[in-house]
Amino acid sequence: MIGTMTSTNTSVFEKMNHYLGLCKLKVVALILFTAFVGMLLSSQGWVPLQPLIAGLVGIGLAAAAGAALNHVVDSRIDAIMDRTSDRPLPQHDMTEGKALVFALSLAVISMGVLLLWVNTLTAVLTFIALIGYAVIYTMFLKRSTPQNIVWGGAAGAAPPLLGWVAITGEVNQEALLLFLIIFVWTPPHFWALAIKRRAEYAKANVPMLPVTHGVEYTKLHILLYTVLLMSVTLLPFLTSMSGVIYLVGAMTLGFGFIYHAFQLYTSEGDAHSMKTFGYSIFYLSLLFGFFLLDHYARILFRIFL
Repeated sequence: MIGTMTSTNTSVFEKMNHYLGLCKLKVVALILFTAFVGMLLSSQGWVPLQPLIAGLVGIGLAAAAGAALNHVVDSRIDAIMDRTSDRPLPQHDMTEGKALVFALSLAVISMGVLLLWVNTLTAVLTFIALIGYAVIYTMFLKRSTPQNIVWGGAAGAAPPLLGWVAITGEVNQEALLLFLIIFVWTPPHFWALAIKRRAEYAKANVPMLPVTHGVEYTKLHILLYTVLLMSVTLLPFLTSMSGVIYLVGAMTLGFGFIYHAFQLYTSEGDAHSMKTFGYSIFYLSLLFGFFLLDHYARILFRIFL
């Protein structure tokens, strides 16, 4: 009896892990962090608890739904590439049908949460971002153009804007600046990884930039985009959205990103690609951390002075 219960529990936990494996939890965590920052930046005081919690739940479920749909659409490609061959569908841990039902269920629940407990605009924009990633990018752009990640990056840039709208119910200049920063950050972030994985993308017949235009061309574009990113990250300070603390952090992190991009540009092959990729994640996380630090420092300054 005990042995049967243990076996059953193990089976349940294995199934749960397989479904969680569809959700790309590390990516969802970064999405939720940037959405959370957008929520906090949107308010000069206490953020209302209901839209904050419900917004994070709804946005997180939508992100997980998009990830699961990506697994279904890309199951053939995932089976070919070493980086993704251990995912649940290539490993036959579940059927594509079950994965699709799971993804659609998450999408429906996320929309319900956002409509009932946040606001309609957040639900609409989240749905557009979900379709943009799971359908427009994954099904079409990814397979048709080397600029796939540039245009597909719009969906990935949405979370801080969604967080902002969840609290305020409107899209304004500051929310669009948060969107723009991640939009410009995405190509150098992803192309650094694509350089390392270019042989796998070529094998899977995915026209990533290093495959279609070569490694040196991609390195140059990574460097150019990091310089552009540095310029874009100055806009919050120039528009008085953020102050000196953010400016110092953004410039320090920006020069670090440019350093890594230049090291990649001058190195042989893919020698510095993963260091650049790793730094790009560190960069975005800390940049949004500086947004928060600056935001609350300025609030405290106004209160006490």
